Amino acid sequence: MSDVTLPIVDLDIFLSSPDSQAASRECKKVADALISYGALLLRDSRVSEDDNAAFLDLLEDYFAQPEQVLKQDERPELGYQVGVTLENTEKPKCAVDEPCLKVISRLDPAERPLDITAHSPDPKCRFFWKMSEKPPYETQYPALNAPNVVPQADSVRDRWTPIMEKWGTSMKTAVENLAEMAAVGLGLDRETFREAGRYGPHLLAPTASDLVKYGEKDTILAGFHTDLNFLTIHGRSRYPGLNIWARNTGKRIAVKFPPTGRYLLVQAGKQLEHLSGGLIKAGFHEVVVNEATIEAIERRKVQNPDRPLIRISSTFFWHLSSDYDLAPIAVLQQRARGLRADTINLGKVDIDEEAVYEPIKVGQQVQKYIYPCLSQSTVLTSFK
Repeated sequence: MSDVTLPIVDLDIFLSSPDSQAASRECKKVADALISYGALLLRDSRVSEDDNAAFLDLLEDYFAQPEQVLKQDERPELGYQVGVTLENTEKPKCAVDEPCLKVISRLDPAERPLDITAHSPDPKCRFFWKMSEKPPYETQYPALNAPNVVPQADSVRDRWTPIMEKWGTSMKTAVENLAEMAAVGLGLDRETFREAGRYGPHLLAPTASDLVKYGEKDTILAGFHTDLNFLTIHGRSRYPGLNIWARNTGKRIAVKFPPTGRYLLVQAGKQLEHLSGGLIKAGFHEVVVNEATIEAIERRKVQNPDRPLIRISSTFFWHLSSDYDLAPIAVLQQRARGLRADTINLGKVDIDEEAVYEPIKVGQQVQKYIYPCLSQSTVLTSFK
């Protein structure tokens, strides 16, 4: 386990004076961090910790409900792309994905994730809340742009939409600005990524893990994987356990937010990897119960004995538009080839192995990724 601290980028500098030299340096820092680590910490003074706390409280209350109540909010016929996904539905794609298993095998044994080869579907639940702008055209992928599900239970119904929209908007605004910084830092027009994702099916996508049932040390809450979207942004969770892997070293990094301040974690996803021709790689990560998680559980029992012991991830998936033609940007792909000749990937990489990024619609890319990540019984009902 590495003690490396992720690079910290100050979004306030960019917002206050986007054309300044100081902003230019921050944009370069974004690009370098995504290339080297696949992740960074983002400081945004607009983010409210009170809003994050209200969001975490709401989701704890929601997932503390009986399963039969939660099941009313499932939409398996839409591939679970809106509403709730209950535990033991999603499975880590890496468990059966040969290229991913090769990545693990190349890591130093001390830096490998917890074993997922015999891992059943993740014990976490999830809720997808769409935060998208309706496109001014008929999308080819309506299942990825379905209307939201609003829970009807009295305990959460009235709070649900205002809190989800408020926190989701904070995260969406921050990540869209970060996408602008990334474009500038990579030598592209500022709006390149933001416009490509203008009508994306963005998702406020909290996960929930019952730490009463799944609170033993070394329990895998979310197995080793990458995200399919463009950028993922997280607020603080009340329980540690998120590990990421730096591309430049192959070291496992336990994500730690600064103790105070308004910070968000940003990770690169598969759409950014594809668009950059592999210059930026989607970041591998896992969520597990470790010593720090157990310590947080014990503190929470003492300080908030009446609250549910549920680990909520404050997660937002920012997507490119479903109908966008996803293909590598030539100048970035050329840089990726140059970088490959010098350093290379997670751990050691065979020089003959080079990813091929074929042109594909974003909606097709999402559907292709979703199928292997759902349990077999779920796949049979998805995207009919």
